[in-house]
Amino acid sequence: MKKTVILSPLAKRQLKKMGDNIKMARLRRDLSLRAVAQRAGIALNTLVAIEKGTAGVSVGAIANVLHSLGLADHLELLAQNDVLGRKLQDLELTATRKRELKK
Repeated sequence: MKKTVILSPLAKRQLKKMGDNIKMARLRRDLSLRAVAQRAGIALNTLVAIEKGTAGVSVGAIANVLHSLGLADHLELLAQNDVLGRKLQDLELTATRKRELKK
C-alpha cells in the first residue's frame, strides 16, 4: 500500500518549482524523458512525477536525475545555510556553564 504524503502549500509550491527546474534543465540539454529516465535508472513515470513535483518520489530517484543532468552538486546545497540552526547552537554554547577551576 502506497503511503500518502501530506504537504503544506509552501512545500507543494517548492516541489513544483523544483520539478519545473529539472524539466527545464532536461529541455535545455535537448534530452527526452526516456533518455533521462534511462540514464537515471528510473521508470519513465517516475521522471514524469519528479517533473510534476509529485510528493512521494524517492530522494534517490531525484539524485539520480540530477546526476544524469550534471546537476548533482546542487544536492550539497540543501540545508547548507542553516541560519536558525546556527543561532540555536550559538545560544546553547553561550548558555553552558563554564567549569569551575579546582583550587
